Amino acid sequence: MKEKLRAIINSYQTISERSLLEINNGLTVETYAKGDVFIKLNRINSKEYFVFDGICKSYLLNPDGVETTISFFMGNSIISPHQTRTLAGKSNLNFKALTALTIASIDAALFEELMIHNLEIRNFAHTVLQHELMVKIQKEIGMASMTATERLLAFRAQFKSLENYIPHTDIATYLGITNISLSRIRKELSR
Repeated sequence: MKEKLRAIINSYQTISERSLLEINNGLTVETYAKGDVFIKLNRINSKEYFVFDGICKSYLLNPDGVETTISFFMGNSIISPHQTRTLAGKSNLNFKALTALTIASIDAALFEELMIHNLEIRNFAHTVLQHELMVKIQKEIGMASMTATERLLAFRAQFKSLENYIPHTDIATYLGITNISLSRIRKELSR
């Protein structure tokens, strides 16, 4: 578990063995089956998450009950930080496993304590938060300034082979287009 954690953390910022152990000692491994909703909208959520293996998404339901994908998270990544996905301790998003999923969680209050007492962990958390903000801003800019084809190409660049592993309906809602439009664009790009 520690080596998985090290790989994820080092992809954001290198930290010392001592700091790594402080985080590792607070972790609990959780597994979910494909389709499991493991964080629910308006429910108390008090954890930070590291994705060890698998793929999951954050999403919301529109007024008609249709899922709209907000973000994707693949193995060796970090789910949106607690402070960006909760309000008054309750989740403002749903999170669903799109494949079998193995994640490690740590209590958000414990992680905050670690940040207070350990500058390396605080700097790592700050880097994760900055990364999250940049990803969100880039998506917003893309939605406002790119064509659907350009958004799909940007998606492919960001998420490499994800298109081969998850339902295309999830990709379409992430891109802000219909599944029919996605199929048409994919066909045009494959020519």
